[in-house]
Amino acid sequence: MTDDVRSYLHGLSNCQTMEGLWDAHTEKMASYGFDRLIYGFTRYRYGNNLGDPEDFIILTNHSTEYTDVFMGEQHYVHAPMVSWALNNEGAGSWRMLSQMVETKTLTPAEARVMEFNKKMGVTAGYTISFKSVSARSKGAIALTARDGMSQDEIDAVWDAHGRDIHLMNNVAHLKILTLPYSGPNRGLTKRQREALEWVGDGKTMQDIAVLMGLTSATVEKHLRLAREALAVETTAQAVLKAAFANQMFILEA
Repeated sequence: MTDDVRSYLHGLSNCQTMEGLWDAHTEKMASYGFDRLIYGFTRYRYGNNLGDPEDFIILTNHSTEYTDVFMGEQHYVHAPMVSWALNNEGAGSWRMLSQMVETKTLTPAEARVMEFNKKMGVTAGYTISFKSVSARSKGAIALTARDGMSQDEIDAVWDAHGRDIHLMNNVAHLKILTLPYSGPNRGLTKRQREALEWVGDGKTMQDIAVLMGLTSATVEKHLRLAREALAVETTAQAVLKAAFANQMFILEA
């Protein structure tokens, strides 16, 4: 491991915000030729279904022109490398895509995704599928090579630096899982979070009302709004989902 990589990993491990981590990581990956990234993680997978997209952790520096279609229109469901990531762990070269074309093993839906990617200059790169710790979770990152770079060129970069690149992405993934993330429509207010924290501590509604200096009806209102924000039916589910997203017991500046 070079001093440069060691220094980067040290900085990455000390990042305190998702934004700071992602800015540092995209800049570092760009130095190897990967200038567009999409990171995705879900805790709600069952089989090949990844759950509600609004519950995903999604980080990307692709243009909205690309993500509005790839993510917004759920092209990722039919993306060949996403399918590969769901069934494998480790790093995969996108060279396998040309092999699928040559052997005519692409489905029509997969072919449409590849045609869209080609139009957007997403043609060469690597996908890293992270090791899962539960049957319900899955994380992966797609590293897109700079527009104009061939798969041969990015494979040569990987041959020279792949072990370091893989390590840096593994550390980034593990660090992401420790940081608060609310998604576009899943954020909690301070009062909603506080009420859920007391529920998580086993307090009764009456106890929580006293501790928060509110009426029981107001506490229930905060819990109801928390359930709605997290799109769950019960307060127990809300506590679980908020804990998964590191939205509880947050150390505030």
